[in-house]
Amino acid sequence: MSRVRNMTEGKPILHIITFALPLMLGNVFQQLYTVVDTMVVGQALGVNALAALGAVDWLNWLMLGIVQGLTQGFAIRMAQEFGAGQIEQLKKTVGNSVTLAGISTVFLLIIGQLVARPSLVLLQTPDAIMQDALLYLRIMYLGVPIVMAYNLLACILRALGDGKTPLHAMIVASFTNIVLDILFVIVFHWGIAGAAAATLIAQVVSGLFCMWHIRRIDILRMGKEHFAMQAGIAGHLFLLGLPMAFQNSIISIGGMVVQTVVNGFGVIFIAGFTATNKLYGLLEIAATSYGYAMTTYVGQNLGAGKKERIQKGVRAAVAVAMVTSIVIAAVMIFFGKIILGWFISGTPEQTTQALQIAYYYLVIMSVCLPILYILHVVRSAIQGMGNTVLPMVSGIAEFVMRAVSALILPRVVGETGIFYAEVLAWLGADVILVASYLVLIRRWKRQEI
Repeated sequence: MSRVRNMTEGKPILHIITFALPLMLGNVFQQLYTVVDTMVVGQALGVNALAALGAVDWLNWLMLGIVQGLTQGFAIRMAQEFGAGQIEQLKKTVGNSVTLAGISTVFLLIIGQLVARPSLVLLQTPDAIMQDALLYLRIMYLGVPIVMAYNLLACILRALGDGKTPLHAMIVASFTNIVLDILFVIVFHWGIAGAAAATLIAQVVSGLFCMWHIRRIDILRMGKEHFAMQAGIAGHLFLLGLPMAFQNSIISIGGMVVQTVVNGFGVIFIAGFTATNKLYGLLEIAATSYGYAMTTYVGQNLGAGKKERIQKGVRAAVAVAMVTSIVIAAVMIFFGKIILGWFISGTPEQTTQALQIAYYYLVIMSVCLPILYILHVVRSAIQGMGNTVLPMVSGIAEFVMRAVSALILPRVVGETGIFYAEVLAWLGADVILVASYLVLIRRWKRQEI
């Protein structure tokens, strides 16, 4: 019980920072094994293998985004019930979430294998990297049960204010992945399949770690009756989770439009683009962590009926997020070229060209990073209020901006125009989210008068 955190009392900024910091560190380790995958593949297997990883990035994120959307939606209700002190209802929600996650996993597992190859063909994946890309994608899609289990367990812990256990799980998983990457790819010569297998085994370790800690939480000691499907609870969970899954899906589809355009620029451009996209996770680490903190903070305070604390928390989170994004941007601008060099290998000419492409893209994203951080804080705050439809609308705006920009800008300003599609997508989402948040707050204030 010591790691469970009630965020309905005390200073909002302290809750947000102390909850987000372990998540940031956990995300650092999660990104570390993604980065290590890329480094090992790029250095040991070459530019084509690195490009193959990039070709499946958005398809992989599509599946992950659906899983994360569902589980994060389930966690919103958990946080609200925990904040309200409704422990028996919380147990039923957790049990129904587990059952729904299991059903969803079977569906996603089948669909993933059916669409893997047609999706790569649709994205115009070059023949030179098609075989590696398809192999990697099939293995990752086979790991859907693992990904679902870890994300649901981590979301249960975060809903109860525990950000430390997911951190420790990621630390253990990260070192597991690094060791297995080296073993499978460099020692056993399993190629790109070895990198995929290492990632999935590492997630098994992190999931088991979270499960062990959940079983020690007194208020989550559950019986079979809690896992019985209840129409009211299951329906509400899907109403929360499906819009978030759709939101992530539509964002991913926009990313696929971008990837299709990038695939037409050749393997060197794909490799440079991929190198920077692998750093995207590092750029977004703190933003994602603040987002998780806000969903839990807002959910618990809404459940406790303390709406006045929500505004204070959002203001504090935006301020902290702005400072964080500026610091990260500065680090990437000054040291980004060195970091990117770790991912790219090949002939001197190939390396120079790919590095130039990658660094230009990295600078653009770094300068505009505050836009992304506002997106995560405000979107998560709205989701914590129990409204997942408005964030879904922002996801649609993000898709439209990303897809239209990707299709038009390269024709107007050349290949590098594709780099601005991501930033314009963030901006489009921000317009919807900030306006939506202000409208929701005004409605609350009218109700209080």
